[in-house]
Amino acid sequence: MMSVNTEHQQQPKGGALDVVLWILVVALLCGLVVVNHFYGQDTSMLIRAVIGVAAFAIAIGLAALTRKGKQALAFAKESRTEVRKVVWPTRQETVHTTLIIMAAVAVMGLLLWAMDGILVRVIGWFTGLEI
Repeated sequence: MMSVNTEHQQQPKGGALDVVLWILVVALLCGLVVVNHFYGQDTSMLIRAVIGVAAFAIAIGLAALTRKGKQALAFAKESRTEVRKVVWPTRQETVHTTLIIMAAVAVMGLLLWAMDGILVRVIGWFTGLEI
């Protein structure tokens, strides 16, 4: 029996419905911006916020119906599963790592400052310009 690698299989192209859905999504979001701009001063902030959230949710819902939207949802679900597998460092490990990094940055800063000072003096000596 042969295993099938689905990652490298050719996905079918989106159809006319995908194009129509994406046009609706863009039109809805652009319309939301235009309406908010023109009616921003006359309408309550709460009403604008509710309408904005509703329009955005509808746009996301329409986008999720497209082929790319379905792929994005599948990716988000897989990412969530992978994040659950991550072993996060303890607070103590985080503090120790942060202190080590801060010390390394301080040491490198001092070294670069010293090298800069030496190079300025050497170049000043060669050129005859004292700084």
